[in-house]
Amino acid sequence: MKKPAGVFPILPTIFTSSGALDLDGTRNVLEYILAAGATGVVFPGLASEYDMLSVDERLEVTAALGGWINGRVPLIVGASHPDAEVAARLARAGANVGAVAAMVLTPHAHAGDPEAMAHYFHNIHATSGIAIMLQNAPAPMGIGLGVAQIAALVRAVEGIRYVKEETAPSGHRITALASEAGDALDAVFGGAGARHVIDELQRGAIGTMPACEITEVHVEMLARFQRGDVGGARDLFERTLPLLNMQAVFRWRLTKAVLLRRGLIDSDHVRAPGPALDRYDQHELDAMLARIADLVPIDGVSEHRARMPA
Repeated sequence: MKKPAGVFPILPTIFTSSGALDLDGTRNVLEYILAAGATGVVFPGLASEYDMLSVDERLEVTAALGGWINGRVPLIVGASHPDAEVAARLARAGANVGAVAAMVLTPHAHAGDPEAMAHYFHNIHATSGIAIMLQNAPAPMGIGLGVAQIAALVRAVEGIRYVKEETAPSGHRITALASEAGDALDAVFGGAGARHVIDELQRGAIGTMPACEITEVHVEMLARFQRGDVGGARDLFERTLPLLNMQAVFRWRLTKAVLLRRGLIDSDHVRAPGPALDRYDQHELDAMLARIADLVPIDGVSEHRARMPA
């Protein structure tokens, strides 16, 4: 399978209205992502409410994903956990179902201790045998390593082959990483909901890892960029920016509110804390979606449910 590149949406964890795992709903969203043209999938990430899932739940959904995807696109398994042994177990579970890499946040416990940080990532790679994608998210999710720290870490741990750069300004950092890390890294992805995607691509990012509710738009955006139509890519970015701004505030709640409107899930229940959309927000979301209905159709997107592979 090719090295990961392109649009790799974060698959959310779908719950029933009572808060239990909804595997059917999760699969519906996966099939929408693939039908929309995504080149790969990531699970679980911050947008999956990964820290609200038990280890057993993460293993259950990862195993299911391996069967559902069945080699159609690359899977990157989220293996972030403060305990390196648990992280390695999660990474190994991904490797067992065909994941091409394990995405791992920098643990807070090793902030300021580069030797312990290197040991943590080395153990995960050595135990799981899978390439590592270092997720460099800012606080409070991660610790926002500096570029020089990342470069030193990837040189110390051969298994770290990719970085998902989410610490601002991500574009500057992607440029600097290309210079300071050199051949020690295979590639860098952008993140942060694709809110800086054009700048990241121009600076050498090979893809983006956004939330999934407008996957078809991100796919077309990157397609236009890759064929040299940067202006066309910007047009799509600018048209969806109000929705991305709202997503930055409400995060997984916004993602699930859109997925619910698109008929892909039956419940927009979330476990993670955070602000909820009130009736004014719901009205504003409807207005935003109406203005981009040609890009993000509400009707018809759920038709793939009947076409899901057995």
